[in-house]
Amino acid sequence: MADKVKVWFDAEADYLEVRFSDAAGYMKETAHDALMERVDAQGRVIGFSILGVSRFSKDKPFEADLTAA
Repeated sequence: MADKVKVWFDAEADYLEVRFSDAAGYMKETAHDALMERVDAQGRVIGFSILGVSRFSKDKPFEADLTAA
């Protein structure tokens, strides 16, 4: 588990990003069109982003599985 989690929200772009680590990484597509994983060189998930956050219902949380290396 990360000691710190960094969260960014850009209301204009309707974009949310969460990072568990400051390590170098790259974005990787997932099965969900709104969700991207940030992974490190070993394939470990170090964060994620959600595009179009406001389109999800306030009554039902957004659920997605992040892959494990």
